[in-house]
Amino acid sequence: MREVLAQAAFQLFLERGFERTTVDDIVARAGVGRRSFFRYFPSKEDAVFPDHERCLAEMTEFLAAVGDDDPVGAVCDAARIVLRMYADNPEFSVQRYRLTREVPGLRTYELSVVRRYEQTLAGHLRSRFGEGGDGALRAEVIAASVVAAHNNGLRLWLRSGGEGDPEAAVDHALSLVREVWGSAAAPAPATPFPVSGEGEGEGEVIVMVARKGAPMWRVVQQIEAAVGES
Repeated sequence: MREVLAQAAFQLFLERGFERTTVDDIVARAGVGRRSFFRYFPSKEDAVFPDHERCLAEMTEFLAAVGDDDPVGAVCDAARIVLRMYADNPEFSVQRYRLTREVPGLRTYELSVVRRYEQTLAGHLRSRFGEGGDGALRAEVIAASVVAAHNNGLRLWLRSGGEGDPEAAVDHALSLVREVWGSAAAPAPATPFPVSGEGEGEGEVIVMVARKGAPMWRVVQQIEAAVGES
């Protein structure tokens, strides 16, 4: 029923225009009552984006199951779930893109949908980097970068009329995000601290504490600094 209503709505939007189509028109075309429409869609704007709730749930489930080794790679892979949703139905995706460009209210609605994806990605990254300070900031910036990169590649494909392989442009854009953030996202500077032993001078011991994955040059730099201060 959800699919029937969405198809009826979109056909009318293309035939009459979004503003001139009412919910009564949609249910008449679908052959159901108004209550059936509102059981599936809170508004006619929602009928333009019938697949995003499912896609958001799939993204959330994917991120909940992914490991901790590569958080930036995980959110990039999660963004590809959205891409596949568009690529599965190129004709509908292109028509929706054109309709959304023509109707200001739909552009605003689309921005709210995109923001929900971004918040989901940022939430996953905060769980890895921390909820406060630079961890939270890093999560927000990376999530925004992933969404911007994904949308850039996706819109290139949509503007072409759905020609070619949409994954090529999106993969290229996301590779730039991983290049910038992939190795720099998680490691924190190594923190040296001296542990006193028996006597001074040659008997002094320097213990280094560093996060797994910290660049070796940074560890060496911190050791040299600690030794130089002793």
